[in-house]
Amino acid sequence: MDRIDRQLLELLQREGRLSTAELAERVALSPTPVARRLKRLEEEGIISGYRAVLDRRRLKLATTVFVSVRLMHHREDASRLFEEALSLMDEVISCHVVSGAYDYLLEVVVPDLPGYERVVRKLQTLSMVQDMTSNFAIRPVKTGAPLPLDALE
Repeated sequence: MDRIDRQLLELLQREGRLSTAELAERVALSPTPVARRLKRLEEEGIISGYRAVLDRRRLKLATTVFVSVRLMHHREDASRLFEEALSLMDEVISCHVVSGAYDYLLEVVVPDLPGYERVVRKLQTLSMVQDMTSNFAIRPVKTGAPLPLDALE
């Protein structure tokens, strides 16, 4: 990956709807080589997809809760079953295996407290869950930032 590839990725992270012609103009190439570069970046899995960024407040999904979850034990089957259950919960928009006192950190988005209670009840039905702690986000300060591609140089 060279400087132009990084420039293209940076532009797409910030303005994902730029056309190939607009991208070509910004990186000082013609559209054909830019299209070839994009195709290669997609085939290599560096670009894994494209999507719209939605406004949570306008969609009435403004309640964000970070949930720390501790499992009863760390057997492979318990982790696998927990992760499978999470994949079926649309309200859980991200999940990370973490170190420290808890095993997982979930980001949950719901319209309101009753919506969050429904998520908690789903989590409580999972036999491998030992403990949960919830932290309600007051307001976002920084979200959805582009990846720091300058670190690759």
